[in-house]
Amino acid sequence: MTAYSVIGQSVTRAEGPAKVSGSAVYAADVQPPGMLWGKILRSPYPHARIVSIDTSTARALPGVHAVVTGADLPARRVGRLLRDHPVLARDKVLFVGDKVAAVAADSPAIADEALLLIDVQYEELPPVFDPEEAMQPGSPNLHEEMTSYAGLPQPPSGINNVFAHNSWSKGDIQEGFREADLVFEHTFTTQLAHQGYIEPHACVVAIDDAGRVQIWANNKGPFMLRDQLAAVWGTSREQIRINPCSIGGDFGGKGSFMDVPLCYYLARHSGRPVKMVMDYIQELMAGNPRHPGVITLRSGVKRDGALVAREARVVFNSGAFGAFKPRVHLRGADHSGGPYRIPHVQINSYMVYTNNIPCGHMRAPAKPQVAFAVESHMDMMARELGMDPYDFRRINVLQPGDIDPVGESWHNIRAGETLQRAASAVGWENARPRSNIGRGLSMGDQPQGSGQSSATVSMDAEGNIWLMMSLFDTGTGAHTVMRQIVAETLQVDVGSVALNVGDTDAVDFESGPGGTRVTYTAGQAALGAAEDLRDRLAVLAGEYLGCPSDTLILRQGTFETANGQTASINLQDVAARSIAATGQPISGTHDYTSPPAEETAYCAQAAEVEVDPETGQVKVNRFVTVHDVGTVLNPLAHQGQIEGGVVQGLGYALMEEMVHDDGRVSTLSLGDYKLPTIQDIPELVTVLLEPGTGPAPFQSKGIGESSNTPVAGAIANAVCDAVGVRITELPITAEKIIKALKQKET
Repeated sequence: MTAYSVIGQSVTRAEGPAKVSGSAVYAADVQPPGMLWGKILRSPYPHARIVSIDTSTARALPGVHAVVTGADLPARRVGRLLRDHPVLARDKVLFVGDKVAAVAADSPAIADEALLLIDVQYEELPPVFDPEEAMQPGSPNLHEEMTSYAGLPQPPSGINNVFAHNSWSKGDIQEGFREADLVFEHTFTTQLAHQGYIEPHACVVAIDDAGRVQIWANNKGPFMLRDQLAAVWGTSREQIRINPCSIGGDFGGKGSFMDVPLCYYLARHSGRPVKMVMDYIQELMAGNPRHPGVITLRSGVKRDGALVAREARVVFNSGAFGAFKPRVHLRGADHSGGPYRIPHVQINSYMVYTNNIPCGHMRAPAKPQVAFAVESHMDMMARELGMDPYDFRRINVLQPGDIDPVGESWHNIRAGETLQRAASAVGWENARPRSNIGRGLSMGDQPQGSGQSSATVSMDAEGNIWLMMSLFDTGTGAHTVMRQIVAETLQVDVGSVALNVGDTDAVDFESGPGGTRVTYTAGQAALGAAEDLRDRLAVLAGEYLGCPSDTLILRQGTFETANGQTASINLQDVAARSIAATGQPISGTHDYTSPPAEETAYCAQAAEVEVDPETGQVKVNRFVTVHDVGTVLNPLAHQGQIEGGVVQGLGYALMEEMVHDDGRVSTLSLGDYKLPTIQDIPELVTVLLEPGTGPAPFQSKGIGESSNTPVAGAIANAVCDAVGVRITELPITAEKIIKALKQKET
């Protein structure tokens, strides 16, 4: 195993002191001179026609500087790829919380008062909340102009309210079912869930003296945001600059445009900078949460337990718009076969408009929903076959050289080993210590996402090293890992490497965090820039030492000759001499576009739960998570990602749900929307397979999304093992268990 000096160390995060001391600057902290506060009037109806809007009284209120409605704005729509979202509703509203009008005022209190003075007359229209119902021909068509939307997948689906229909297949599904001895079909439903970040969406927009739009927003993809804004505002992207600021948590939810387009129009109409900050009522009413899903799996199996066919129908309730999704569809639906060997597969996924809150992305988009269904289905089939669930998985799990259910051929498949280690760590073969204790297994995988990134590494005459990237850190510690990569490459202490975050003028493009791609993509850019600087310094060092640069060895920040001589020169002296001679800093740069990864990272998990049959209460006693990893760059940060993902998965499995009735979300605070606390967290056991290969620098792999994906399936299976009832609808609450136990008795 290669020995590293900085890689593999639990380096303290450089931004930590600023965050814990309160000196880190977030979007809500930015306050340009003359700033106004923006507020939004939202629809009280899930589906209604706007008959009239009277803003005259609001406009006359002292301290109000702008009031805008859809009629005051260009008739353009905004979106990350599918542009279907009006900045303000024009003719009708499509969900409770839809934006109808906005004001900019001297204070939040004045803005709130102005909203109360806006008179909107509505004509209610028939709503549709269930995605299956919305797909029927007789249901209301919520987007009559859908086929004209920029970014709509072509050809259009032809299905009512379905704006994206995606299919994946392998083999011949009909032949697969003909080969099967038994066929099993089960349907699962998953809930509406919020990402649970503490910092709500916030933005500040100012138009400078040169007419450029200056923006501060807690958005992790500033370059994509810039392009979305240029399209909706009808301006060039060069007229827009997104300035860096800290981001207080993301988990998928901070990639959207949210209120920035509207904030610009308030700034334009008022002639003043405007700040907009959502409170948590608005976050839960009108954010961009995780999609609910209805997942039906039909599988053909041989009597010996071998899977031969899998047909999946995955219906996602997208809510009123599709604008918050970068792909339009949710790619995670393609994991409906799981990490298993299935020769014949057909998967159909549908993104459906309804009159609910519009949904976006949350950690590992669609994979937790699908994995809950797949892994529950696997246990249900195993028990019907009279097989042990571990043995059933072991027979079918992907092995090296296998093709996955949608035809992907991955290198270095380690799925079987992760499964075996999870079963061993939880004591699968051991007797349950007492009644009502159960164990459950679950699996998933997470390929690395691809993207584009740029980096520059510079060194000054004092030996300080500066890494410049336009990579916004969402709180994961990405900036620390980038500094470690540079420090390792230059053989210096990580404390001598500082990272400067550039704005959108600094580089051509940066994909930003998401899709487990940061270390794979941005890491390669940082590595390449550091190597470029190292090589430039080596050439100069060779000149100073009188030897070819390729004969030098870099060790602990010093170039040493490798030809038996004892001559050496450190990096600082090389840089100082170069700067003295040229008057210019010495730098290395690298632009990197990552290809689709050839490996995926597997995760197997095991839960041990105890269920109280009198109350239905579930207590997770122990949770094991096993990961197929490459080189771990920062063990503390790596473990933090694993544990954070597991805890999110626990919340998703057992308690988190945005309860809504007729399109109205009733869980409008973090007191009502239950997130796990320290009392809910069981003993967590992490097992890392001996480091394998990986596509990121130093043979590393991403870890950010994989640990939250299989959790719900493992817990559902453990609950069934404990008390013999199967819960097919998330979250797995005490009420559902009691109801199932009573049904079982009768």
